[in-house]
Amino acid sequence: MPLITQIQEDIKTALRGGERLKLTTLRILLSVIKQREKDTGKEINDAAVLGIIEKQVQLRKEAAELYKDAERPELLKKENKEKAILQVYLPEKLGIPDLTKTIEAIISKVGAETIQDMGKVMAELKKQSKGSIDMKMASNIVKEILL
Repeated sequence: MPLITQIQEDIKTALRGGERLKLTTLRILLSVIKQREKDTGKEINDAAVLGIIEKQVQLRKEAAELYKDAERPELLKKENKEKAILQVYLPEKLGIPDLTKTIEAIISKVGAETIQDMGKVMAELKKQSKGSIDMKMASNIVKEILL
């Protein structure tokens, strides 16, 4: 089942179950997906949907940090719940050992030797990731290896 269809089904389930936060969060996600389709003029695939979900999760993380710094526990809790709702759709992230092996394989594949080659490594990593890689963590590992 395509990811967008799963999201639409979960919206219906949340509506029937009276889960207001889940309903609102998924409706916002669906509207972002529809807007991207409208902007590009073509139907969006699962890989692009995963990218949108990752971006939405990242936005929730950043907002949660701001609310934590501002000592707003009620809003922090809400952002964390929304993040958890969205993370259900993301594949499980690779751990550091597996991620390091993947990065080392890509570095040898693209022939990267210096930090100037980091862009090539990250581009190849993003192509292979399919949402299973924390790109920030990957960036740090690539820097460590190439420096």
